[in-house]
Amino acid sequence: MTGPLAGVRVVELAGIGPGPFCGMLLADLGADVVLVDRKGGSLPFGASPAFDLTRRGKRSIAVDLKQAGAAEVVLRLVERADALLEGFRPGVMERLGLGPEACLARNPRLVYGRLTGWGQSGPLAHAAGHDINYVALSGILNHGGHRDSAPSIPPTVVGDVGGGAMFMALGLVSGILHARGTGEGQVIDGAITDGCAVMSTLVQGLRAQRLWVDRRQSNALDGGAHWYDCYECADGQWISVGALEPQFYRLLLEKCGLAGDGLEAAQFDVANWSKHKARFAALFRSKTRAEWCALLEGTDVCFAPVLDFAEAAQHSHNVARGAYFELGGVSHPAPAPRFGASPAEVRSPPAGVGEHTHELLADAGYVAEEVTGLAAAGIV
Repeated sequence: MTGPLAGVRVVELAGIGPGPFCGMLLADLGADVVLVDRKGGSLPFGASPAFDLTRRGKRSIAVDLKQAGAAEVVLRLVERADALLEGFRPGVMERLGLGPEACLARNPRLVYGRLTGWGQSGPLAHAAGHDINYVALSGILNHGGHRDSAPSIPPTVVGDVGGGAMFMALGLVSGILHARGTGEGQVIDGAITDGCAVMSTLVQGLRAQRLWVDRRQSNALDGGAHWYDCYECADGQWISVGALEPQFYRLLLEKCGLAGDGLEAAQFDVANWSKHKARFAALFRSKTRAEWCALLEGTDVCFAPVLDFAEAAQHSHNVARGAYFELGGVSHPAPAPRFGASPAEVRSPPAGVGEHTHELLADAGYVAEEVTGLAAAGIV
């Protein structure tokens, strides 16, 4: 195995959304992620395992967790793990005989990650929810979209991935470092709402200085300013401009033929932003996206075309960095970030459900006769 987490083993209880993505991040970085799939269960949205990219680089064992004796199989896996990752509602793992008390009794050094939307405590802890709800509760959703429209819903990346999976990945790695230094495991309560709250730290600081108002498209960094927004082009395609710093704003005006036109002193003239925005909108509709790319891309005006996923994979910058690659006929985003001494890599295609059951049982110390008995009993 390669990657900075080579030698780390994580047991991941199959779920949807942030948990699988967190496990993928760890697998990409070299961890041996053992995915405990539901025996006979289906994947989210009826997907084939080959197209569930969060399963890449993992090994799968299929277990019927409701069967007597199933908990013991998972506990045997836990004995040899650095961390466990689960995303069930509070109390579910305890009812399965796999709660923190049972797991830490078998492995006191275990880092037990609990990743949920609302967290393990609080009045909403047992309620169902999804990305849109967690982002809404954090205050972030309120600031996406145009001023006089409904809040715009970002793809399921802000909550599940940003506030959930990435914070939990950091938590698990930090917990493992602590355990290796002290021999002490612990429980990590990862609430997506908590992570989203932390992600709003920059904006919270601006609000404290009265530099941010709680109204959509009314601030410098939410599309309120004419120099920080997306604009439609003559061909119906879109571009993004983010000329925040004064020197970048001046260059934008120069490149667009607006220098000396009274706009240089108007960058932070908030009262007239909407007027200037209308002028910019008319200007950008005068050329195609390709024409604006030829004029502005690669300069310091802070510019990029708004691409769809197919275009993003083909863009020259992403191609040069190898930001996407093909595995098993499917396009994957490449692991990030990039490590100079211990490069991350995707070691294998998405695991099939139960593909490594026998291999993992052998790793856990089961002999052939015991494996046959587990299968006959319907546990695996």
